[in-house]
Amino acid sequence: MTRLYSLVESATHPNFSALYRRLKLEEERFGAMRKLLSAVKKRPPDFIVAEFFYGYSNDYAGITISNLDVLLYSLQKYAPHCRCIVLVAKEEREQVDQLQKIFPLHEVLVHPVAEAQMEAALQQP
Repeated sequence: MTRLYSLVESATHPNFSALYRRLKLEEERFGAMRKLLSAVKKRPPDFIVAEFFYGYSNDYAGITISNLDVLLYSLQKYAPHCRCIVLVAKEEREQVDQLQKIFPLHEVLVHPVAEAQMEAALQQP
C-alpha cells in the first residue's frame, strides 16, 4: 500500500483523510516535525503533505529558508523517492521558489486547497 505522511502544524492544514482512503493511501498524521522525521527513518513514505512557513526570522543566520528545510534534507538520505506536496499561503508562494531551487518538490498547492487539486497532485507521476 502507498504510504502518505501528513505534517499538521496549523489549523489551516486541510483534512483530506477521506480522499486518501478513497485513493487507497495509508495515511499517518504527525503534529511535530521530530516525530515525522523519526517515522521517515523507520518507514520511508511515498508522499509527504506539509505546509510551508517561511522563516522570516530564525536563529540560523539565514541558513534555513523555512520549516521544511530539515525535512527535505532528511528525505534525500532516508526517502529519496518520496514525493513532497507543499501547501502554502498565497502571500508566501514566492518564498517556496527559493526552497524549490534547492529541493525538488512534487507539487506546490496554494491555500485554500481543493480536494480535486490534491487528488490531481497525488495521481501525477
